[in-house]
Amino acid sequence: MTLSPPSLFRIASGPGRLRPDVGRAFARHWAALLALALFLLAGLAVLDDYGFTIDEARQRDIGVANLRYAAGDEDAFSGLSAGDHLYGAIWEAALLLAEPALGIESGRERHLARHLLTHLPFLIGGLFAYLLALRLFGGRLTALLAMLLFLLHPRLYAHSFYNSKDIPFLVAFVIALFLAHRAFRRNDLPAFALAGAAVGMLVNLRIMGVILLAAVPMMRGADFLLAAGWAERKRTLITTGAFALAGALAVYASLPHLWDDPIGRAADWWSASADHPTIQRELFQGATLQSTEFPPYYLPVWFSITTPPFALLLGLIGAAGLLLATARAPLAALRNSRLRFSLLPLGCFAAPVLAAAALDFNLYNGWRQMYFLWAPFALVAAFGLQRLASALAPAGLRAPAYGAAAVGLTATAIAMALIHPNEQVYFNAIADRAGGRLGTQYVMDYWGHPTRQALEWLLNERPPEAAAVNAPDPTADLLLRENIRLLPRSDRERASRRPGPDAAVIRRGEGERSDLALRRFSVYGGAMLTLERKDDPQAALDAAQSAELIVDSVFDVYRTDGALILLKEPCAASFLTNAVFRAVVVPVNPDDLPDWRKSRGDEALRFKFEGYGALFDGKCAARVPLPEYPIAELDVQWEPQFLGEEEAREAMRRATEEGRLIARAEYDVYLVDRELAYVNDSRGTAETEARFFLHIEPERTADLPPGRRALGFDNLDFAFHENGALLPEAFVAIVPLPDYAVASMRTGQFISGEGEIWSANAPLGLTARRRRSGAPGLPSSARPSCYDDPMSERIESASAAEGECGESAPIADLIERAFRFRG
Repeated sequence: MTLSPPSLFRIASGPGRLRPDVGRAFARHWAALLALALFLLAGLAVLDDYGFTIDEARQRDIGVANLRYAAGDEDAFSGLSAGDHLYGAIWEAALLLAEPALGIESGRERHLARHLLTHLPFLIGGLFAYLLALRLFGGRLTALLAMLLFLLHPRLYAHSFYNSKDIPFLVAFVIALFLAHRAFRRNDLPAFALAGAAVGMLVNLRIMGVILLAAVPMMRGADFLLAAGWAERKRTLITTGAFALAGALAVYASLPHLWDDPIGRAADWWSASADHPTIQRELFQGATLQSTEFPPYYLPVWFSITTPPFALLLGLIGAAGLLLATARAPLAALRNSRLRFSLLPLGCFAAPVLAAAALDFNLYNGWRQMYFLWAPFALVAAFGLQRLASALAPAGLRAPAYGAAAVGLTATAIAMALIHPNEQVYFNAIADRAGGRLGTQYVMDYWGHPTRQALEWLLNERPPEAAAVNAPDPTADLLLRENIRLLPRSDRERASRRPGPDAAVIRRGEGERSDLALRRFSVYGGAMLTLERKDDPQAALDAAQSAELIVDSVFDVYRTDGALILLKEPCAASFLTNAVFRAVVVPVNPDDLPDWRKSRGDEALRFKFEGYGALFDGKCAARVPLPEYPIAELDVQWEPQFLGEEEAREAMRRATEEGRLIARAEYDVYLVDRELAYVNDSRGTAETEARFFLHIEPERTADLPPGRRALGFDNLDFAFHENGALLPEAFVAIVPLPDYAVASMRTGQFISGEGEIWSANAPLGLTARRRRSGAPGLPSSARPSCYDDPMSERIESASAAEGECGESAPIADLIERAFRFRG
């Protein structure tokens, strides 16, 4: 339902309060409109200050998976993390719809568009907070305060640019509150159906939307009991049924996961959403605890220390005023009255807080999962100011009361400006004075957008030869890759991903070695992110000379006191950038493990070689610190990165169109720029159990690592599920070759316990050659535009995996198919 501005404000102000003239309508509410315009200008000004955050890729994947499922892909959810298929994707689908409509062609455009399109609804939420407060409390000044309170929460303001799951729910919650109030005032079927649809969409975004799904029928139950006759009771039953039906249909229509089995899957969805399986380890009040171990006061503490103090005070005054008014007129609180609807926000705030404590909700990352509480709290706080001003009016202090609120809002805005663009870690002054160094007492930045700040500092403060940057683990690498895309092109051209000895390393939190720190990005005494110089790889090489060799494989792994030394000689850049390791550490004393690891009996460390290592003089070397406690057993495994679907499809195209067929067997093996592409379009092999092997015979035995020279060949072993992808039309796997000159090879597959599936010999005669940046092997005329960027080595895999190069058409096609009924 679309409302013009005059009718929208007439709804807010009530019949007869506003003339139909548009100019007068806007003039009457000029302060609210001016405030929104200023917030819009401010949002546009700071839009490019916020970096890419860790959940954005995951959220987008959820949206794509739901669109694919809606388009008929039964396996669309198989690539998601556990439980992600249970998230409602209505907002992510809307963001995906916007991409082809806006003609988005690059990663930077996509990220900026996502941030803007997430922030704009936040401003709309502020408008609806104004409209609802105007209805509930009457005065435009009180309504303006409610809107400013809603928009000027420091943590929520930062999240309003990049948090596409909690902020949309906050906005949807205040809109649903407004429409519910409108339905009760109108008391007709269309209004209740619209409110039900809004609440259904709210439940789609987060399961906590059931608060309103339950509250409205309860209030209608009171109306039924207090109705004057059967006609009114019948009307109540019909409108309540319309609300419930519209809500159920909205949930069903917007959650494709429910379509095939609505009842069974709804039960699973409810169960998993109500008790989320994710368990986080987090710093709270100076102790590191699992999210399942947090005390019942976790949520109230977080809310209290991160909310501006004057807003907390007004909220307490408002809650007390509403409870006193209810005690004086309990019957009015049951009837369809202004008091009852003023109590609704208080109930929507108090009920979840009490339920979280009583039912031990699995909350983590502060109170971000409960950000929707801010909408009803802002309304209660606005009511508190109105009651306070009324109480002080006889003493002539009404104006000073509103003036004090203006000072509080101004102080909040100044605090936000001082820590911009890190408002997401705001703590109020009372908590700061009471606790000091809050960064050492509470978790700081979970989202990781300071990576953008680290990149900009590195480019501006370090000389070009020392501006290379790497990341120590796959999560940090994702943040680094995507934040590079967010940089303006001039900065991307200056950046380097060269994994040399002088590279800087981005680490979340305090980092590992203070003597290597280049710069820490800290707020409230706690580091959100640290830039370090990479540890000296030559020292790692020297230490390996007298260390114990514990793994003799593609990489040689040595153990020294307190660290692992990883070496590959000779080494290609592809080995360095694609290698991920997992070390499983069993302590001598199980009590040395962190509490959350004790049930396993070991500690699993997963790290990206590039983040700790360097490529120089044809060698890859890295020093990875081990835990400080005594170690009884240590198992180190190499985990090459998985291929993305689009990356695998592009690799298959390059292999079949531009590569050289060197072996034909169950898999056709192609050679493309010193990478082997294994392609099978028969889909007849149990790939999850199969491994590739490569026996590579070099032209010179001296080129082999020392441990292989006695064999005379290099023996490489790759798991399909680590180097390959299962596509609808084929299997494809990619294996990089070493840089040394290769005479011939034997390759094939085997299954553990069953032996070889197939094998083939291939003479190669490859001379040694370094990989170049960009997309070697593709003629320049065939290269997508994203490969022209000097940063393409860093963004190449992401561009292919996520379709940055010309993704608009596939997404548009997917959207078109998703809007058809599934057959």
